[in-house]
Amino acid sequence: MKTDSDFPIASMRKRLLAWYEAGGRSLPWRIRPEDREAGQKADPYAVWLSEIMLQQTTVPHATPYYHAFLKRWPRVQDLARADEDEVFAAWAGLGYYARARNLLACARAVSEAGGDFPALEKDLLALPGIGPYTAAAVRAAAFNLPASVVDGNVERVITRICAIPDPVKTSKPLIKRIAAALADPDRPGDYAQAIMDLGATVCTPRSPVCAACPWQTECAAHVQGRPEAFPVKSAKAAKPHRMAVGFAVFCGDRIWLRKRPPKGLLGGMLEVPSTDWRPESWSDEAALALAPFSGGWQARASIRHVFTHFTLEMQMWRREADAGWAPEAGGWYAVSQIDQLALPSVMKKAVLAVV
Repeated sequence: MKTDSDFPIASMRKRLLAWYEAGGRSLPWRIRPEDREAGQKADPYAVWLSEIMLQQTTVPHATPYYHAFLKRWPRVQDLARADEDEVFAAWAGLGYYARARNLLACARAVSEAGGDFPALEKDLLALPGIGPYTAAAVRAAAFNLPASVVDGNVERVITRICAIPDPVKTSKPLIKRIAAALADPDRPGDYAQAIMDLGATVCTPRSPVCAACPWQTECAAHVQGRPEAFPVKSAKAAKPHRMAVGFAVFCGDRIWLRKRPPKGLLGGMLEVPSTDWRPESWSDEAALALAPFSGGWQARASIRHVFTHFTLEMQMWRREADAGWAPEAGGWYAVSQIDQLALPSVMKKAVLAVV
């Protein structure tokens, strides 16, 4: 295994930056080297927004949301004044909805502090939803200040050039130390974007394009002829399976939805009523005992939704009711407008299964 002491660090920085200048990605929130030379500066709000959206999300999927958010809320103060339900609705489809709650909380904290994102790492880390990676990314990309940015792409690059034999989960401190030693203190913004691009476009999880890599000669995994053997993966535990029954109540072309509790999975989002989500299946008798109505239900379909840590299978029942029915906090919503609601993907799937 190699470590940073085995690398010609100055040469590697120079080659990586030259590679990035020639062919690195142009992204809407990014200031490229030629932009920086022309005097352009990054918008910390836009950089932060992109980083929050890109957590566990691909660039192609996140980009339309990024543009929509900036069009609707062009400044952090605008987002800070937004209603929570509006933000959740605009976020629907991006997943990991705790990010939307933290996004709004962070915007409000920054706005209350004067409207400017801080540049110091300790001050960034004090903001809601900002951890070490996001703090480093904002510091480097938005302020061009020294920082070592380590995301999944960077972890893959480091584990390969060093041929780290241990799983990423147990070698994160080592990866961070080596990444910090390689990071360029003179061009931190360009370097951070360059190494992330290297992992995203060349040093890919499958079929890495080693011939295009500026670090090919130093890469221990390439020299061994087995780059795809790294990062070493931990044994995967079986993903738990949960079962539920959902109850869709319609009044003509409208459906009744309620809001989930503010904390926890899908907190604050809209949902159809359902039983608990549990490992055991539900009998019709047990499920219907928890239904909003005692009779008139029709079994229609089952949906399956994969969350990060478990898979949910929900059997959907439906029935009609009149518009005066209101058993608890909730309301009637036009089915034709569900794309504009704070409705997570699993619940949108549930509604469409019984329409």
